Amino acid sequence: MSKILVIHGPNLNLLGTREPEIYGHETLADVNAMLVEQGRSAGVEVECRQSNHEGTMVDWIQQANKEFDFIILNAGAYTHYSIAIRDAIAAIQVPVIEVHLSNVHTREEFRHKSVIAPVVMGQILGFGVDSYYGAMAVAIRKLKK
Repeated sequence: MSKILVIHGPNLNLLGTREPEIYGHETLADVNAMLVEQGRSAGVEVECRQSNHEGTMVDWIQQANKEFDFIILNAGAYTHYSIAIRDAIAAIQVPVIEVHLSNVHTREEFRHKSVIAPVVMGQILGFGVDSYYGAMAVAIRKLKK
């Protein structure tokens, strides 16, 4: 059975209460339940993790090379400056899809640049929690080919 790892970065544990006008009202538990069910429906195992710590996320990405077939990553603020996360992605063979709930290109200028974009398969952003749903659909489709 194929396995997908979903990594949620800093502050995503506050979904539903943190700036709901930007990030929506669904909680991280809601998002994870949706993703696990979406995977189950397609015969794919989904594991969801969240951390506010860059090193933990780097460890998970490195370990995923042996355990998972795909990664869906919302690196949060680390997207814009974490060379460590970028280098971890570049060092593994597992494809990664970058996800953002908001359209980062319509927000503050510092959010416009992703240092991880050059080493991921692609980005899905701006659709709220549906960004995750879209990323999962792409990952499942790629795994089924």
